[in-house]
Amino acid sequence: MMLCFFMGSINGGLMSVKSIVIRQYRDKVNRAALQFLPAAVPPEGWICTVRKALGMSAAALARRLRKTRALVSNTEKAEMEGGVTLKTMQAMAEAMHCRFVYAIVPEGSVEAVLDARAQKKAHDMVLEASRHMALEEQRLSGAQLAFETDRIKEDLLREMPPRFWDDES
Repeated sequence: MMLCFFMGSINGGLMSVKSIVIRQYRDKVNRAALQFLPAAVPPEGWICTVRKALGMSAAALARRLRKTRALVSNTEKAEMEGGVTLKTMQAMAEAMHCRFVYAIVPEGSVEAVLDARAQKKAHDMVLEASRHMALEEQRLSGAQLAFETDRIKEDLLREMPPRFWDDES
């Protein structure tokens, strides 16, 4: 009897540790999203714009990098085409005494992304079940469909099944 209680505590503890870790990841991403307000890429790209803001010529940046002027020009063009590496952006920023910032953040919050995904997945699952029920003349009302969608959405958010991000229901 005591062993069962102890094992339950261990399993419960593991789930709470997992929940804490997930919460920490979500908090970190949400904080980053708040720090990185939408900033449109300048028409000339960040390298060129910052260089010009500093009054630094492309030749001066090239000398600081110990590279050629052509490389700086090519890198500025590559940035505009999405073909510059993170390592190169970092080097360019450092050569201009700047910091290169890189982040992937949600449009709103992690919770909003998860909620929207769970809503879509639940909606798709309820519609599929409803189609089968209609064939058996057991169609659900609009209120029942909405209730079941909300119920399944909450289950999906609580359980986060392995196939949560798969496109099929």
